[in-house]
Formats: sequence, structure tokens, C-alpha cells
Amino acid sequence: MSLHTTLHLHNVPAGREADYASWFDGPHRAALTRLRGFHAADRYEVTAEQIMPDIAQPWRFLSIYDFDLPTPSVDIPALGPLIAGARDGGMIDDSGENERLYTYSMYSEWKGSPNWRRSEPLSGVSVILANYVAGRFAEYQDWYDNVHSIEVTNVPGHVAMRRGALSPFQIEPCRYCPGDQLVLCAQQTDDLWFTIKDFSARAGGRSPSGIRMQPRSQAASFARTVHYFKKISGDRFWSGGIAYAGDLAVYSAKT
Repeated sequence: MSLHTTLHLHNVPAGREADYASWFDGPHRAALTRLRGFHAADRYEVTAEQIMPDIAQPWRFLSIYDFDLPTPSVDIPALGPLIAGARDGGMIDDSGENERLYTYSMYSEWKGSPNWRRSEPLSGVSVILANYVAGRFAEYQDWYDNVHSIEVTNVPGHVAMRRGALSPFQIEPCRYCPGDQLVLCAQQTDDLWFTIKDFSARAGGRSPSGIRMQPRSQAASFARTVHYFKKISGDRFWSGGIAYAGDLAVYSAKT
């Protein structure tokens, strides 16, 4: 089995937001439970608070799908027809060809910090479509695994991180992806702006906490985009007798 995450970055036509939400939490969720290896799905909306405000935020909505797949080459494309149903129904605005479907093979499950309240759902996630400097992959991995993931998830409001590499198996429409590497950071906070400001302050050595992050690894490319989203789907749903709270799966027997 192999952990995979699909990001669906998209927009919804004005006035169809409620239709899309009803579709996602109704027939779409029901259809997802029939997909082999399906674990979880949640919806997010872009936030006003962004750590890099000059970076374009072309997508209002993000859906995240998590799978543990026996045969990725066979199973990944199976999500495509389900999303196509919303597209065919006029619930996805693809003007300018902004819709994006990116699937990543994940290195591991969530890596949490002491900030993580495991029984509670997420408030949001940040997405980095990232890259490493050619020839420095091992250095990039070591920096993220042993330094930066710890620094980031210890910022108040940040609670966990997981990462992956772009899969060779993608879902139509297949369009340019600016990041070979995916960095997902989970948040549990009611003050995202404080979290973002303290993250920046720690990176620059200016945090009132006195905590200073180590210098950014030269193995990490500056060719990246960063996007913060707030969670807008239900706190919990069932799949195969398992209860899931947000993207951080909370496993319990269904009674």
C-alpha cells in the first residue's frame, strides 16, 4: 500500500457555492467511500491571511483527498470521473484553465508537534508547491525531516506537517505543476494572522518568544508558491467504519 494525496485547486461559479458544498458532502462523499484505498476528504477556502502576499492566489477553494493505494497507476485515475461530475454540472469554474489536480506520493503520515490537539479538527492547512535545488535532494530531505518540520510545527497554531513528491500518475485535466515537492502544514488556531506573523518573526530572529529558526537550507529552491486555506467542510465523517476528523485521521470504531 502507498500513501497518496490529491489536491484539487479550483473555483466555483458565483452563486453555485451552496450547490458545490451539497454535492461534495452528499453524493460525492458517498461515491468516494466506494473507491479503493480511500481514507479522507475535506474542503478548504483561501484565507485573507497569507505569509507571502505578493504570490498570486488564483484558487478560492481546495479539496484534499487522502488514499492508501494498492496500485497507484490504476487507482489514482479513478477519482477523475467523480470530480468530472461537478465540472459537467457547471459547479467548477475553469475560465482561464485555472483548475488544477495534483497528486503526490507521500513520504509519511502526519508528523505532529506538542501543539497538536489530536482529538480536535483542523482550522486550516497551508500548501507549499515546492522544489529542491538540482543535485541536492538528500540535503533537502534531511533539512525538512530533522530541522525545518520541527521548527514550523512548533510555531503556535501550526500542529503537523507531511510531505510528498509529485506522482507519475495524474488526473485529467493534467496541467503544469510548479512544485515537484508538496509540503502540507496543518493548523489549529483561531488567530491565523498571529501564527503567520510569529512564523515570519522566528524565521527572521525577531520573535518575542526568543526562538530563532536556523538559516534556510540552500538545498531548498526559491521557486515555490505558498497558499493558506481555512477548513470549511464538516468536522467529521465516516468511511468504512472509521471516524475521520479533518485531515488528521482520528481512528475509532463506529458504534
